[in-house]
Amino acid sequence: MSKVVLVPLAEGFEEIEAITVIDVLRRAGIDVVTASADDHAVRGAHGVRVAAETTLAACADRDFDMIVLPGGMPGAANLVASKPLQALLRRHTEAGRPLGAICAAPAVVLHALGYLGSEKTACYPTFRERLDPANRTEERVCVGEKLVTGAAPGAAMEFALALVAFLLGEAKADELAAAMLVKRA
Repeated sequence: MSKVVLVPLAEGFEEIEAITVIDVLRRAGIDVVTASADDHAVRGAHGVRVAAETTLAACADRDFDMIVLPGGMPGAANLVASKPLQALLRRHTEAGRPLGAICAAPAVVLHALGYLGSEKTACYPTFRERLDPANRTEERVCVGEKLVTGAAPGAAMEFALALVAFLLGEAKADELAAAMLVKRA
């Protein structure tokens, strides 16, 4: 049975982070659902317009193996303000399912909503100070027990491959990296 991952998109999302994650996870055979906070058509932080497959409200009763939040501003701020996403995250984490977030999203969304626990968390350097000292790390990608985080757009490929390794194992991530001519750290 295929894994199913939700990638929420809100106005101002970081395009590299979202599209890299969606592409790499799909190449790995993971079913990725893109859902917008409002309208299906969402404009990224750099003007790239993406058509999400559904809305977060329409996903309210669905279960996902993981929810992965792209960063970008004001994208992350728009995600944290989304009531449907807040409800999805609450239900998802109460069921003990893992999360992924990159760039601003770990601090702006997950920390703000109280979902980091004691896990070390990679995030964009200017947002790192928002995290509790126990969560801070300067790693580009950080993999914990229930959380995979990335620091910035430049770490998007590493982050996406870490998500594949987390969900499907290191061998699958290595196989995919080799096929894309990516060197894994």
